[in-house]
Amino acid sequence: MTPQAIHFISIGGSAMHNLALALHGQGHTITGSDDEIYEPSRTRLAQHGLLPAEMGWFPERVHAGLSCVILGMHARKDNPELARAKALGLTIYSYPEYIYQQSQHKQRVVIAGSHGKTTITSMVMHVLNYHNRVFDYLVGAQVEGFETMVKLTPNAPVIVIEGDEYASSPLDPQPKFIHYQPHIALISGIAWDHVNIYPTYDLYVDQFELLADAMPKGGILVFDETDDMLDVVGQKDRPDVTKIPYVAHPHRIEGGQTVLLPKSGEAVPVLVFGEHNMKNIAGALALCDRLGITDAQFYEAIGTFKGAAKRLEKRSETPEQVVFRDFAHAPSKVKATTEAVKAQYLDRTLLAVVELHTFSSLNKNFLGQYKNALKAADVAAVYFNAHTLAIKRLDPISPDEVMTAFAQPNLHVFTETNDLRAFLEREQPNAGVVLMMSSGTFGGVV
Repeated sequence: MTPQAIHFISIGGSAMHNLALALHGQGHTITGSDDEIYEPSRTRLAQHGLLPAEMGWFPERVHAGLSCVILGMHARKDNPELARAKALGLTIYSYPEYIYQQSQHKQRVVIAGSHGKTTITSMVMHVLNYHNRVFDYLVGAQVEGFETMVKLTPNAPVIVIEGDEYASSPLDPQPKFIHYQPHIALISGIAWDHVNIYPTYDLYVDQFELLADAMPKGGILVFDETDDMLDVVGQKDRPDVTKIPYVAHPHRIEGGQTVLLPKSGEAVPVLVFGEHNMKNIAGALALCDRLGITDAQFYEAIGTFKGAAKRLEKRSETPEQVVFRDFAHAPSKVKATTEAVKAQYLDRTLLAVVELHTFSSLNKNFLGQYKNALKAADVAAVYFNAHTLAIKRLDPISPDEVMTAFAQPNLHVFTETNDLRAFLEREQPNAGVVLMMSSGTFGGVV
């Protein structure tokens, strides 16, 4: 492998900084810029000597000696470093384009879907790693047993990729997963999200149909057949593409623990729970089968899977109370996670709190999608911050509009961090289970 000089425009992103660390570890010369870098990216870049000396954009960092430039979504089209790269005629890749360029000789497995893709990707990684398989990967969360969220090497025969439907770069509005050109693709479910990019449900669904239609001859499409729209997309006739539908893995709850019920053999206790995770396990099982993992090997490994970071992550547990932190923010995710936790702890009072933090969740026209999302909770609250609305340049929303959208009797709605903190201090001692759901931090509360 010939070492290269690679510059990252917007190096601080979650995926971008992990790719930078992975390439740095292979001996490439990595530089990068960004106008703001948050934790944990900041510390991790600093530990490897890759944190920019100062924040901002510096065209002089882009020079003719670079092998290529990788452009992150956080940058704008008029970014001065991007303009400099264009003027010099440098090769400019979006993140997914670079991943594809480096994995053309590998078998590419892509996991997509509105929800579950991070967990399914993590499950497949865990099983392969458990059995000492050699593979590369790209995943959207930290997974136990893996130092980074990206591994990209010259010799691994397989790469397992979490593929999302976000735009590829400021210059390329195509979904990232289109660029990966998978040999095997899994779509876990379709629930409208990212309304700032896909303003209608039909336009959103179209992206997944594009992915399915792009499958090569001999390709394999795995999909959740219980999803009405996905069943239509998945069952469409595509010449020489193998279709593998799946449903939730058979299971039962014994003494507060979920156990899998394989077609043959003994029940398998697992550390994850909920109907959505049983679907995730079934999808991961189908993928692993195609990667040469036997059912027995899969069940041996999956029993030790603890989940991806912030995906129903158990933060604390005492005999009286268990606290979970979850990345759920889209309506379907909030509903599925809340129902899963309540089903697992039927005899306990569930306090569930969700933060409206994303473009979609704070969009007044999208709020109605949250109807009954917290219905399974005994005590429910919603938090959002007016400052976040202002930063995202969205129309203001009121607590009354949120209460109407959720259609939840006795829903507590907070816009001030101190009010939320006081509520938690008052209600948490009475709850047997606490579930905090957000892609943010509740204004620093958690």
